[in-house]
Amino acid sequence: MSMTIKDFRLLSEQSYEKRPVVKGYNMRTLHADLGTKKFREKPVSEQMKDTFVGGKGFGLRLLWDSTTPATRWDSPENEIVIAMGPVCGNTNYPGSGKSLVCALSPMTDVPIDSNVGGYFGPYLKFSGFDALELQGKADTETIVFIDGIEGKLAFYEVPDSLKLDYDTHLLAETLTHAFARDEKGLQFVSVVSAGRGADHSPMGVLNFSLYDKRRQGIRVKQAGRGGIGSVLRNKKIRAIVARYQGVEQDSNNAADPAAVQRIGLKLHREIIVNDDKQCKMRKQGTAHLMEVMNDYDLLPTKNHKYGQDPRGPEIASWVWEKLFSQDLPDGCWYGCTMACAHAVDHFELETGPYKGQKVCVDGPEYETAAGVGSNLYVYDTHGILELNFYCDTYGIDTISFGTMTSFLMECWELGVLNKDRTDGIDLAWGNWQGAAQILHDMADGKRFGVLAGKGVKFLAEYFTKEYGADAQVMKDIALHGKGLEQSEYVSKESLAQQGGYYLTNKGPQHDEAWLIFMDMVNNRIPTFENKAEALHYFPMFRTWLGLLGLCKLPWNDVEPADNARHKEPNKVPEHVDNYCNLYTAITGLPMNSEMMVVQSERIYNFQRSFNVRQGHGHRAEDYPPYRAMGPVFEDEYQARAERYDKQMLEKIGIDPMGKSLAEKVAITRKHRLSQYDSLIDAVFKRRGWTSDGCPTPEHLKKIGMDLPEVILVVEARIAGKA
Repeated sequence: MSMTIKDFRLLSEQSYEKRPVVKGYNMRTLHADLGTKKFREKPVSEQMKDTFVGGKGFGLRLLWDSTTPATRWDSPENEIVIAMGPVCGNTNYPGSGKSLVCALSPMTDVPIDSNVGGYFGPYLKFSGFDALELQGKADTETIVFIDGIEGKLAFYEVPDSLKLDYDTHLLAETLTHAFARDEKGLQFVSVVSAGRGADHSPMGVLNFSLYDKRRQGIRVKQAGRGGIGSVLRNKKIRAIVARYQGVEQDSNNAADPAAVQRIGLKLHREIIVNDDKQCKMRKQGTAHLMEVMNDYDLLPTKNHKYGQDPRGPEIASWVWEKLFSQDLPDGCWYGCTMACAHAVDHFELETGPYKGQKVCVDGPEYETAAGVGSNLYVYDTHGILELNFYCDTYGIDTISFGTMTSFLMECWELGVLNKDRTDGIDLAWGNWQGAAQILHDMADGKRFGVLAGKGVKFLAEYFTKEYGADAQVMKDIALHGKGLEQSEYVSKESLAQQGGYYLTNKGPQHDEAWLIFMDMVNNRIPTFENKAEALHYFPMFRTWLGLLGLCKLPWNDVEPADNARHKEPNKVPEHVDNYCNLYTAITGLPMNSEMMVVQSERIYNFQRSFNVRQGHGHRAEDYPPYRAMGPVFEDEYQARAERYDKQMLEKIGIDPMGKSLAEKVAITRKHRLSQYDSLIDAVFKRRGWTSDGCPTPEHLKKIGMDLPEVILVVEARIAGKA
């Protein structure tokens, strides 16, 4: 559909003073009141900068200040905050284009943070703002426009012709052309939107666009977790559009631009020399993990029941490499030589409203290929790509969708579901067309699609109540924490990874700690204290990347050739030094690895205190479903009987000989639950929290997060008043 900006009715407009970024900061944020259609600037104080740093820190601080303990995800005062750190947008260092998005989640009722690439965050930053807050609810379908070229802010009403036609691949293309000054200006526009699926499901994503000059079309990256796209649609925001022209090497106005260039050049060379010998990110992206996970019994198969399958090679990295378009600059921000954001071009769809059309499919990333592939027992690359495309264009999280659909397929196998209950959809393992029909029904607002889209926490309780399903079985196989579906690594054999998933503040997402190889394969963290230390350092380090506006992939998906010589190679210490030096070069402020962890600790403990303020943050909410810990069923045990029997003898101290399968399953379960309890004790102690998981006032003071409003919250919880 061809449109121009003149086709959109202007609801309100105001000008603002354009100012350059100075040492990574604008020192102001932008608040958009969706109800009154007004914008206002908010200053960033030195205290806020020093305490909350940027990115996720700014997002959580602004969200806290704008909400109350009574605020829920669909309350008008709930916000979507898009925030960038001081390093975000610099084009010298690979992986510097990330923004962090925060909101109260419709899936968990606590703050969610989700990192995302694409051009919007850097364009917003260089337009003059360290963060954008969207608050209130619009009374009509609305577009928010930040014009960093003209220095204008505006609200537009969506024309009737677009009110039904807003799947992402169409909407982002239409709005990019409409808001660009001319054809040459298409790359200077970025669109944030959600699709029709986000209208009917709490697992909606935000799609952040970038214009791909080589393909002459739109690509999208996702802020995928926790349903922030559903919050956007609840607010009647069709899209947020940013326009900016003039990105330069030193748009961050670094304190030491020559050092920024030098540090970046070092990593560029390392990627070019080492990537083909290591993870092949520039050819395969994160899909390089597929056969690795299958080989180590970690690839989710049939709702994480198993970790590998003989069919695994059918969707291995070399298969995706042949399907991905090669020799294209597939970075999601300028200057990233990692270039891992691959796509499959000219893909012809077989189902749904776009059947027969050829489209560009962004991905699949590992999480998607595993989540809607092996986890559904789908080894058909076409089926995986079709599910990938429709999740993206409908605005649905591929991780939550994959984990939710695998739960439904297991319920079908168990006899809990049948065609009468699924409105005729066959959900046998491997039937990707059935999975696609759920997606289409979700987007169209049909009964079973809407029901499925509520997520596994809801479905487990619903199937127990409505269909008489076994309550314990439903609880055991519904893979979620705090209401958020688990991402796609089998964690049964790694106690540390169970903690890495379920001792998070937001729910089981791998971006905090991925410890499976350290724990299970290399046995580098054998004791509870070792595990607790790892579950302190790695979540703090990874949090820091989200404060700065950095992607984690250049940290450890390419390594210095001599990384193995270091005492702690999993930390990739040379790259940690790079980040410290980059921070100092841009901000002019000192940084080392110890200071980095303390900066993150402040934000991590602030987020936990935020959970506490919202009535959550209890130990009881930090337990995994048992499928994430061990074998639920006898046949699940039997499939790995040699392993489990050996563990029973050597680790539990019980001879499995003569024991029935039911007895062995029960013994294993009791032991693993006990181990997890001991892990929680060790982790909470290391983090400076109470045994119930609440930060203590003493620890908050120690790390410099003893803000009066935070201390009041934790003191009330500890005193039993909240």
